[in-house]
Amino acid sequence: MPWIQAHLTTSKEQAPLIELLFENLGALSTTLEDAEDEPLLEPKPGEAPIWKVTRITGLFDGDINSDELRNQINHTLNSDVTPTLELEVLEDQEWERAWLDNFHAMSFGSRLWICPQGKQPDQEGAVVVELDPGLAFGTGTHPTTGLCLQWLDRTPLEGLELIDFGCGSGILAVAALKLGAQRVYATDHDPQAMQASEANAIKNRVSDRLQLCGSREQLPPRPVDIVLANILAGTLVELEEHIASLTKTGGRVVLSGILSEQAERVSNCYTSHFDMAPPIQQEEWILLEGVKR
Repeated sequence: MPWIQAHLTTSKEQAPLIELLFENLGALSTTLEDAEDEPLLEPKPGEAPIWKVTRITGLFDGDINSDELRNQINHTLNSDVTPTLELEVLEDQEWERAWLDNFHAMSFGSRLWICPQGKQPDQEGAVVVELDPGLAFGTGTHPTTGLCLQWLDRTPLEGLELIDFGCGSGILAVAALKLGAQRVYATDHDPQAMQASEANAIKNRVSDRLQLCGSREQLPPRPVDIVLANILAGTLVELEEHIASLTKTGGRVVLSGILSEQAERVSNCYTSHFDMAPPIQQEEWILLEGVKR
C-alpha cells in the first residue's frame, strides 16, 4: 500500500496548529524541520524548539482525502495567505533496507571506518565499526560526531578507560573500544540510546568491555583517563564540576556538540580544572580538548 507525505511550510506561530491538525486527520507521524537554514540554539527546559519558518511533514495512509486536507488547513489557519500544500506518494518498500542502501561506509582519520552491516572498506588495517543506529542519535554523518571520531582515530587509546557522556547509538564508545581502549563506561538519559549502544557493542564484539550506566550514580567511583561528551553546550557548562571529578589528573576531556559562538563560553568554564587546547572546527561546530591539572 502506498503512503502519502504532506509537506507544508509555515510560520513558527502556525506550526503547532498544523502539527495538531495533521495528527487529528490521522497522520501516522509528523516531522518539523528548518525551512531556511536557521541556527537553532538550545531551548529552555520544557520548550519545544521551532524555527521561524518551519517545514512540517505528515505521513498518511494512501487513502487520505487530499481535498479535505486542504480545506481543513484553510479553515484552521483562517488566513488570507494559506501555505502551499505539497503531496508526495511513497511506494511501500522494506524501509529498513532502503535506509541502509543510502547509508554508505564513511572514513574518519587514517584507519577508522563506520560501515553498515555487510559493507567493508577496501583498506588494509582498517578499523571497522558496523553500525545499526536504530532509534538513537549518532551515525557519524553529523559534524559533532565526526569530530569526535577523528579525535579517537588519531589518539592512542590502548589500555585506557573512557566515559562516554550522551552515548546515543554507542558509536563513539564502540569506536574507542575497537581502537584499543581497555574499557568504556557509556551513559545516556534515553533508554533507547542504552538499548542501541548495547546492540551495537554486541554486533562489534566489544560488549565485554562496555559498561552501560543508566545514571550518573552508576559511573565508576574513580576517575578515568578520558571523558568524552558530545552533548549540548549548556549541559556541558552545568556538568563541568562533575566531569572534572571523573577525569584523572593528566587525563583528557573531549567536548563536542558546541556551536562556534558557544565555544568561548564552554572553554572558559573548563579552564578552572583543565588546560584547554585551541578549538577544532568543522562547519559551524566545535570540538574542545583539555588536560586535567
